Amino acid sequence: MTDQPTDDRTWALVTGASKGIGAATAVALARQGRNVLVGYGGDADGAAAVVTACEDAGVTARAVQADLSTSIDPLAEAAEDVGGVAVLVNNAGITADGLVFGMDDDAFARVLDVNLTASFRLSRAVLRRMLRARFGRIVNVTSVVGLHGNAGQANYAASKAGLVGLTKSLAREVGKRNITVNAVAPGFISTAMTDDVDTSDMLDRIPAGRLGEAEEIAAAIAFLCSDEAAYVNGTVLQVDGGLFA
Repeated sequence: MTDQPTDDRTWALVTGASKGIGAATAVALARQGRNVLVGYGGDADGAAAVVTACEDAGVTARAVQADLSTSIDPLAEAAEDVGGVAVLVNNAGITADGLVFGMDDDAFARVLDVNLTASFRLSRAVLRRMLRARFGRIVNVTSVVGLHGNAGQANYAASKAGLVGLTKSLAREVGKRNITVNAVAPGFISTAMTDDVDTSDMLDRIPAGRLGEAEEIAAAIAFLCSDEAAYVNGTVLQVDGGLFA
């Protein structure tokens, strides 16, 4: 059954939404009946395609470009322009892999800036209206790497582990106002980020025997944004095909 949000719950903002998990999430939320701000970094064509897909679901959608390594302001301003968002999905993420002894400060800082610091800043920006409305859903897209680590990804793992701490702390701060803050931790998903990764050995360790699909992560996120998930707060939902069961 499709959720039909009330008028003060209609806008969602999804970062990193021009492709992969973010694109699938934007469309899933549109199918819930939410208008969508499609946040993207550089792929304008991809973002335009996602806007069209959302509009095909019968809602309003807008693409908003922002370089999250420097500023979240364009996204925060777009959220204000529509009267505030009821749903925020912090999905945008980058990698800059390398072993710690060969990783420079910039590679470490840049990944944390996009994956963690921007999520903190954007959550802070949209929360004022959520608190006044006494309703909100924030979902942070972390990773199983943030829970278990991975050689060559200390910066990425640190950023995603930080999202877990942010999620749990913020859930305690705002839960009394009917605002939930949760995280989804995808395993190995078939996206552009894994296209260049040799996953043949990993498949033997995944009970499902395959990589996940972006739509499967989007379905978990959409559930956490729904009214049915109102009592789910401060949790980290692993969606990994049983990899870390």
